[in-house]
Amino acid sequence: MRHRAYFVAGTDTGVGKTLFSTVLLQAALDRGLRTAAVKPVAAGCEQTPEGLRNDDALRLQAVTTEPLLYEQINPIALKAAIAPHIAAARENRRLSVDRLAGFCRGVLGKADLTLVEGAGGWRVPLNAFETLADLARVLQLPVILVVGIRLGCINHALLTAEAIRRDGLTLAGWVANHVDPEMPCQDENVATLEQRLGAPCLGRLAWREGEESPAAFVPDLDSEQISALLPG
Repeated sequence: MRHRAYFVAGTDTGVGKTLFSTVLLQAALDRGLRTAAVKPVAAGCEQTPEGLRNDDALRLQAVTTEPLLYEQINPIALKAAIAPHIAAARENRRLSVDRLAGFCRGVLGKADLTLVEGAGGWRVPLNAFETLADLARVLQLPVILVVGIRLGCINHALLTAEAIRRDGLTLAGWVANHVDPEMPCQDENVATLEQRLGAPCLGRLAWREGEESPAAFVPDLDSEQISALLPG
C-alpha cells in the first residue's frame, strides 16, 4: 500500500502528540516519502497578520513536504487554550465530526504518509454528542497512541487503548514520552505497558537532563517498528 494514514492520539493533553508526529514525519521524509498532516481543530491560537495560528499546526507544516495552506492543516483554529467545544462556544462556532472529516478527507491521499493529529485525550468533546474519537472512527484510521510517562500513565494508557479498540479501531502502535524526568521507576512503567497494551512500542522520547523545553526530548525509536508503519 503506497498511501498510509494514521490518527495520532494521546493519553492526555500535553503528552507530546505533535512532538511524535514531527518525528515520524521526519523519519518518512528521510526515507524519501511525501508527507502531509492535519490538525483539524486546535484550541490555543495566536492572532497574527495572517490570522489565528497554532504552534503545533505550524510545527506540522514545517516538516511536511506537500504545499498545503495553513487552513488545510488546521481548518478550525480557536483562540482560547481550553477544551475545543468550550472554546468554540465562546466564539459562537459549532464543531461537528462531519465537517472535520470533510477537511481531513481533502488532505488524505495527497501524500505517502498523512497524520491526523487529535487534541487532548481520546474522548475530548466536540459538541454535546460527539467527540474527537468519533472523527477517528468515521475516518477509519489506525491509531498511534502517545503515552505521557508520568504518575498514572499505566491506567490512562490501558483505558485509552481499551476505548480505541471498543470504538472498532486498530491500535497500530504506541510511543512512550518521558514528560516527567523526576518520575521514579520509569523503565518499569514502560515495561508494564509493553506487556499489557497489546500493540508494538515504537520507541521512547527521552528527556535530556538539564533542559525543560519540549524540544529537549530526543527520539529513541525502534527503526524496525517505524519502518513497518511507513509505506514502501
